[in-house]
Formats: sequence, C-alpha cells, structure tokens
Amino acid sequence: MLRNIGLLICVVSMAACTQETQNKFGRGIQNWTGTNGVLEVYAGDKLVKRFMKIDKLSTAVSTSGSEGRPYRYGYGNIDLNLNGVVDKGEKKVYFEISDYSTSYVFFEDPS
Repeated sequence: MLRNIGLLICVVSMAACTQETQNKFGRGIQNWTGTNGVLEVYAGDKLVKRFMKIDKLSTAVSTSGSEGRPYRYGYGNIDLNLNGVVDKGEKKVYFEISDYSTSYVFFEDPS
C-alpha cells in the first residue's frame, strides 16, 4: 500500500514539472522493464482498467526520428473484473495510454 502511494506521489510530482523537464526525466526511464508489471488506469479516483503481467511499458518513438511520442504502449493480460488476478478468459492484449490525458499508475506486482 505504501509503495503504491509513493508511486502515485511520484506521478503527481512529474505532472507538476514543465514539459521539458518531464521529457529529460522521461528519457532516463523510457523503457522501464520489470518481470511482472501492473498498469492501473483511473477515471478520477475510480479504477477503470487494469493490465497485468506486463514485461515492458515502452514510449512510442516517431517513425522519422528519435523523438518520443506522447503515449506509452505494451502488452498485458486485461483484468476484466478488477480482482487483481488473471482469471480464465482474461487474455493478453495490446494497449496504449496517453501521457496527456490518462491517469495511470505502473508498478511491479509485489506478489
């Protein structure tokens, strides 16, 4: 729980930085990899989507250069019933999230 709160504080702090600062910092953690990542997407304070067993969350890069695009993408099992467990029928899917309009938290599953 404390780990999630700390991560949420980091995300909110990053949102307060200028875009240039975010870009410089973002390049350093552009391709964070874990062994069992979880991505939670929020609408206000309500959890609306969860993707589990994510190996890598990547920043999109333009096709004609090395500039990062304002979204991230990856593959993960969608947790349809939001119970924190990959149940039968919850398949691995491709997803994209916007850096500008999506409230999300990405973390390594502690279990």
